Amino acid sequence: MPPTQHPGVGAPPPAVVVVGSINADQVVTVARHPLPGETLIGTSIAILPGGKGANQAVAAAQLGASVAMVGAIGRDAHARAATTILRSSGVDLSSVQELHGPTGLAVITVDDDGENTIVVIPGANARVDAGFVAGSAAVIASAAVLVLQGEIPAAGITAAAGLATGRVVLNLAPVIVIDPATLARADPLIVNEHEAALLLAQLTPGAPAPASDADAVARLRAWGVTSVVLTRGALGAIVSDALGTDSVASPVVEAVDSSGAGDAFVGALSARLAAGDSLRDAAGFAVRVGAYAVQSTGTQPSYPHVGDPLPRVHTDSAIHLNEASQ
Repeated sequence: MPPTQHPGVGAPPPAVVVVGSINADQVVTVARHPLPGETLIGTSIAILPGGKGANQAVAAAQLGASVAMVGAIGRDAHARAATTILRSSGVDLSSVQELHGPTGLAVITVDDDGENTIVVIPGANARVDAGFVAGSAAVIASAAVLVLQGEIPAAGITAAAGLATGRVVLNLAPVIVIDPATLARADPLIVNEHEAALLLAQLTPGAPAPASDADAVARLRAWGVTSVVLTRGALGAIVSDALGTDSVASPVVEAVDSSGAGDAFVGALSARLAAGDSLRDAAGFAVRVGAYAVQSTGTQPSYPHVGDPLPRVHTDSAIHLNEASQ
């Protein structure tokens, strides 16, 4: 049986539906990352809930959005840990299935500078394919915003995008080969600078690497992506759509652990789009949420709730935010 958490009878459909991965995160902290073949002594280890899909669902729910999750967990000791914060944040888990085999696992190593390396073992997430997704067709079609990432099979992503009637937010992380028609549905496509370069190499083989972040965004838009948000860590983000291309500044904070910050950004942006914000205002809010998340360890445990004070941008280049989204 799935880890059910049903909405009340007659409850309205969720504003945000996330189709994606659910993992347990094994987080190891070290002074620095080891070199190939080197053994280091770590400083701590923890098992925490994670997975890009689950992270994004939690981030959106804790910021006030009504969220449903479509995904899979295994029948093992990691399953409960993987869904703990999904449950406590109020995400509807009635479309999460428990399958034979292991829950997805991410092995994360974080150094003293807050930089991380991540190895993901998909486990049950590898079975979230087109047939699996079709079982949740009604809830997907009901969403104002559908959120997708690259940690489930491409067939599952394509099937979910095809069922969507609302806005499709595609965070192509990691970069996988995806149907061009599905990529064209993205509004926005969210990638970081490395993912943008990898995706362009896939879309335009033989073309030179992008000369800059702005060049990468321009080329993705020229290819036919409706809108693009390129995340740049401490530098904020670039937003590009039919209205033009703008930079969104990030607050300056002391980073402790950057793992999951991109997912916090995606979840926050999706929540604000579902609430009616423009893409620029949503991105302006999301960079502040991402900056909040890097100030403590872990992925989901580092995410803010409604009412938590977010760091502010102190620069003349900041995009103005609607007070309602602050």
